[in-house]
Amino acid sequence: MADPFYITTAIHYPNGRPHIGHAYEMVAADVIARFQRQAGRDVLFQTGTDEHGLKMAQAARARGVSTRTFADEMSSHFHVMANSLDISYDRFIRTVDVDHYAASQAIWQAMRDNDDLYLDRYEGWYSVRDEAFYDESELTVAEDGTKLSPQGTPVEWTAEETWFFRLSKYQQPLLDLYRDNPDFIRPESRRNEVMRFVEGGLSDLSVSRTSFDWGVPVPDSPGHVMYVWVDALTNYLTGTGYPDPSSDLARFWPANLHLIGKDIIRFHTVYWPAFLMSAKLPLPQSVFGHGFLLHRGEKMSKSLGNVVDPMGLIAAFGVDALRYFFLREVSFGQDGSYSAEAIVTRVNAELANSFGNLAQRTLSFIAKNLDGALPEDGRTDPADAALIEEVVVACAGLKAGFEDLLLSQGIEAWMRGVYACNQYIDIQAPWSLRKTDAERMHAVLGTLVRAIRMLAIAILPVIPRGAAQVLDTLGAEERDHQAIDDDGWYARRRADGAPLAPPVPAFPRLEMPVEDQE
Repeated sequence: MADPFYITTAIHYPNGRPHIGHAYEMVAADVIARFQRQAGRDVLFQTGTDEHGLKMAQAARARGVSTRTFADEMSSHFHVMANSLDISYDRFIRTVDVDHYAASQAIWQAMRDNDDLYLDRYEGWYSVRDEAFYDESELTVAEDGTKLSPQGTPVEWTAEETWFFRLSKYQQPLLDLYRDNPDFIRPESRRNEVMRFVEGGLSDLSVSRTSFDWGVPVPDSPGHVMYVWVDALTNYLTGTGYPDPSSDLARFWPANLHLIGKDIIRFHTVYWPAFLMSAKLPLPQSVFGHGFLLHRGEKMSKSLGNVVDPMGLIAAFGVDALRYFFLREVSFGQDGSYSAEAIVTRVNAELANSFGNLAQRTLSFIAKNLDGALPEDGRTDPADAALIEEVVVACAGLKAGFEDLLLSQGIEAWMRGVYACNQYIDIQAPWSLRKTDAERMHAVLGTLVRAIRMLAIAILPVIPRGAAQVLDTLGAEERDHQAIDDDGWYARRRADGAPLAPPVPAFPRLEMPVEDQE
């Protein structure tokens, strides 16, 4: 049986339409999921929406609709975006799902059975936007006197009866976790940040609210709904069928990777493992906090008017182009910047002019001069073996980078293989060999076909449409998409005698959208 791999994104809060950060996270997780499937693992990939909490109730009230109606509408925008970006999720979870209510109430009961929940009165600072409570020492004051959270969001004084979770009890177990499992929080900068926070001391955490009713009801506590982070974090268990003992829980839990934005690292690496410890459940293997995507170097906000709709970018540049840019341009784990110019420049230079042109001119030459027949085994040269070795090394570099979540570095290694192929074809010049040495021309073209196939397979998780188009043109069967170095493919393909499909450019050059031109 294949080795299981469970990956999740954060579930996205749909009080507004999706923004570029949501798209970036989904694409990164999808690339990792596809890469792991390609390696033969049994992957469970979950994304979705987090639909409870005061913000959703307030937004629905402002629209004059029921909260459920509003949640259905807004969640659908995230669902459409995921499908438009070719996100290969296995489940798109919504926290309004019936099985999620059951899972949330089950983990609540498990924490209560462990004597980690108690009823008391809460008075303190609460950020509606963050759905989080903050200590006085964490706040700053704006020029107009408004108190702000560490995220820069307004806080308000809240007083109500609430259930508390004994978070303070787990301070030392959490520090032991971070010390004994250095890869639990990645990258290292996030780990250091979380450790400093926990070392500063933990207060018990308010985990229910009575001031609104849009949430999962607390078992046996009328009027209380779960604080949104208990409910939201439990979605990762819901996806495995928890608490049903006959579900996939034993196979897929603990999760291999929670992929989240750096702004919610505390919830996933302090609260979440503490909840799981309390419920006596295994902890996820790793939580990776990626950076932000900045628009022309600026953080996006409605007040600045620079919030970009991902669907507009898909329409302007295409799915593969956007996916490639996200993973190639930004060093994973750090903040990155994007603009229309940056997307066009990067994609044209590497996909259109380098890999796309390599495949197009090679396959067009075969279609025109060999009637689409796969080249015969001609007279070889040391340069042929040297190129194949360079491409093998480049694909191995991508694999090593992706395994360590160094996604940009992995693609950079892959590009070295593309550049080597372009240098090879320019030096070998099959268009000249056609007139002087047909046998050698066949060898050169056969070497290029092998190399292009390997490169297309390696990059398939990043650009699934274009890479699959190249492979389809080569007639590479689905089983061959898994084996980069399968030398038997070429012999099988030649033996079947079918001509290569007429090539169609897989990566056309991008043009600047009119509205972005000076």
